[in-house]
This record gives sequence, structure tokens and C-alpha cells, in this order.
Amino acid sequence: RAFAFDKTGTLTEGRPVVTMARSINCTTGDVCALCDDVLALAAAVERRSAHPLAGAVVSAATQRGIADVYPAAEDVETLAGRGLQGRINGKLVTVGSHSLFEAEHPHTAELCRMVDQVEAQGQTAMLLCDGDQVRGFIAVADEIRPSSRAVVRELRELGQTTVMLTGDNAVVAEAIGKEAGVDSVRAGLLPDDKVAAIQALRRQIGPVAMVGDGINDTPALAAATVGIAMGGAGSAQALETADLALMADDLTQLPFALRLARFTRRVIGQNVVISMGVKLLFVVLALFGATSLWLAVLADVGMLMLVTLNGLRPRRFA
Repeated sequence: RAFAFDKTGTLTEGRPVVTMARSINCTTGDVCALCDDVLALAAAVERRSAHPLAGAVVSAATQRGIADVYPAAEDVETLAGRGLQGRINGKLVTVGSHSLFEAEHPHTAELCRMVDQVEAQGQTAMLLCDGDQVRGFIAVADEIRPSSRAVVRELRELGQTTVMLTGDNAVVAEAIGKEAGVDSVRAGLLPDDKVAAIQALRRQIGPVAMVGDGINDTPALAAATVGIAMGGAGSAQALETADLALMADDLTQLPFALRLARFTRRVIGQNVVISMGVKLLFVVLALFGATSLWLAVLADVGMLMLVTLNGLRPRRFA
């Protein structure tokens, strides 16, 4: 009755790129040494992570030739759904979401304004703190999949409710959700929050399919009626937990799978009716002595062949 989608790597391409690295002390309005230092410091922490956003930061630093300015961070800790922190040269460096920094790392109104502008464009902002000093932010864009809007529209035509569940903040999530055309968006979710959202959907609507690709999606995939992993880019944990994997990372397979499932269910129902109908008919005929053993055997064999041939119809479904 409903499809719940993760954002990064599911509705979006999952190939984020850094569009901006900005130091709060930058005075040029363009890339400067201070901005490069923000990117290099973030890359030293993010190289320990397998998250797509981390890969984008490391890739951008590598392209600018600053990936090795700082040694790789030690004692790296993942802040579930909020960011990453580790020690570089003995100092704690944190890379995280705007909400994390609003709660734990006070920063200027001007930095808030710049971050809000970036997020309003559907980009993800990661702020950087070096010890107790907020240094700046990095903006990352992840393009929506070309097929996402068409797939969401087709699922709605098939009577499905579509929901996006993401750990991103509400501004970014709403921008992506509007572009994809989903019915509703739930943002700022930690992995346990996604599980709670899936359970709420199951109570309110009925069976729910969850589509995701990352480690953070694993609990939600397990909680859904059907867990669907994006196989090509999905994590090993997501693939192991999911009931179904889209090996081509092609969302257009979702409406096809739904139509095929409905068709298969109809075929199963037809086969049950045919087999039970034939058996009941010959039970009644036998009670009145209107049939013979050989005729009953032939009818049973014929019925078996009929349901077998009917059961092969889904193989030709298109």
C-alpha cells in the first residue's frame, strides 16, 4: 500500500559532488587558502568513512591536491545520522550537520545564513569544527535520478502512497521531495526513527515496502513488509537484510515488480479456484455415481496440466 524511499543513493544518484568549501574567515568570496584548509581538514576525517558524502569530500580534496595535507584522523566515531568526528594531531575535529552544530557548536548568524541558502537549493551542508573553533562548511550536491519522478508518479497511479525518509534536514529534504514528487517527507531521522516511521506507516496504511541502499537503512529494511535494496550501489548490510535487490539500480523496476506481483497473485488465485472447483465437482459426481475412477483420474491430470500452464504465465509478463 505504500513505498518508503531513502534519499541519498535511492531517489538521488548517490554520486554527490562538492560544490563549495567555505571558511568563515574567507574575505575573497571565492576559493582561498582558508577554504582549501577547511576541505583538507574535513577530508582527513572523512577518509575513514564509507558514506557517499565522505567520498565526495575526499574526492574533491584529491582533485585539488590537498588530500594529504593532514594525516588521517584517529579514533574516528560516527555520530549516527549527524556526522563524524576524529582526532587529528591530538585535536578533536567534527564534521556534521547544521542541526548538530546548532545543538553543540555555537556559530555565527552569518554562517547560519550561508548554510540556509545552500540547503534551500537542495544541497547538503556539512559544518566543520576544529577543537572548539567552528571553521566553516562544505556544500555537497547529489542530483536526483532522472527516473525518480516518473517512478513515483507511476507508483501513485498504481494506488501506492510514497514517502521519503531521510536523515537530512527538513529544508534539503523538502526540496528533493518536491522535485521527486513524493506524497510526504520525513526529515532529520536517525536509523531508529526510520524504523518508527515504517511501523507507523504499517499501522496507518498497511503493507509497506522500504527502498534503501545504506547501512543506516538496514533497520528500516528489516522493519518493512518488503525490504528492497539498491543492489549496485548498496552496502553489504543492506543487501543482506533486504528481501529483494535491484541489481541494476534502476527504480523503473519497482512499478514492474508491483504489477508482476499483482499478476502472479491473480494467477495463484485462479489456480486455487480451478483445482478446488474440479475436485469438488468430481466429489459431487461421485456421490451420485455419475463418474468413474478413470474419468476422475483423467480430470485430475488435466486439471494439473491446466494449473501448471497457467502458472507459467508470469514468465511472459511484460
